[in-house]
Amino acid sequence: MELYLDLHSPPCRSVFLFAKTIGIPFEFKFVSLTTGQQYSEDFGKINVVRKVPVMKDGSFILTESTAILQYLLEKHSSLVADHWYPADLQQRARVNEYLSWQHMNLRIHCSKVFLFRSVAPILTGSEAPKERMDSALEDLTQSLNMLEQKFLQDKPFIIGDKVSLADLVALVELMQPCGTGLDVFEGRLKLSAWRDRVKKEIGEKLFDEAHHVEMNTEALAKAMEKNLEVFKVKLQKMFN
Repeated sequence: MELYLDLHSPPCRSVFLFAKTIGIPFEFKFVSLTTGQQYSEDFGKINVVRKVPVMKDGSFILTESTAILQYLLEKHSSLVADHWYPADLQQRARVNEYLSWQHMNLRIHCSKVFLFRSVAPILTGSEAPKERMDSALEDLTQSLNMLEQKFLQDKPFIIGDKVSLADLVALVELMQPCGTGLDVFEGRLKLSAWRDRVKKEIGEKLFDEAHHVEMNTEALAKAMEKNLEVFKVKLQKMFN
């Protein structure tokens, strides 16, 4: 099985970390987002959407991180502890509820803050417009509040006493703005304790390995500066 990944991407990190944590063998196929490799002709033959992650299992190609995670769960069910995606109908529904919510909430808001704080200065030569930055931060705060109040509440993990896919997918997204120097856990004791529990379940060494490139924003800037023309047309409208 091949996984096409760039660990700058939170969905890629969730797939990478899950496969590594469970012990699912795979070949890591690096697709460099910072050099625009996703727009190449060769990658377009693998995924016409030109996004990662992508899984190739024999001749079967699958896109979208949550679909890939569920495929891995079902194919390798003998390796996967029940708590990751419980057989219990209502607990599984809670995992699915979070995975459905996060796409247009926590994920998009973390990504927007990341882009405004790290990518906008590279592409435009100046900071993102203040009103857009303020709006993005307000949206992120609302998503963080919802994560705490609705999904986490007073439980150790999102669905209860044990870690699940929901926790993994949530935490990798929260690390995205952290990579720009914005500590989304500051002043949030409940969220900080939850982060530490999730990292412990995954393994701190593995978690840090997966986030090493994300926390190195200087390397990201240098790589993108060499390929500015690839991204200007694609992203510049977002920052103007």
